[in-house]
Amino acid sequence: MKQAIFSNWNFMRFLRLGLGIFIIVQSVIVKDWTMGILGLLFTIMPVFNIGCCGVGGCATAPPKRNSETTKDINYEEVV
Repeated sequence: MKQAIFSNWNFMRFLRLGLGIFIIVQSVIVKDWTMGILGLLFTIMPVFNIGCCGVGGCATAPPKRNSETTKDINYEEVV
């Protein structure tokens, strides 16, 4: 848990943290607690380095290779 919080900080992670804190501060100023909850969500995500898709959840699986060979289709002309 400590490793997830204290390692791998980059510019985007700091930016997301700053935006989350900004949303929390603005929600306290205007007394809008629904935005405060959203700001809390946006602050927790960069702290624990998680996203909406989870760890590697957005990665797509490589396409499966088909080992069968394709067969030619024969057509008959109908008159």
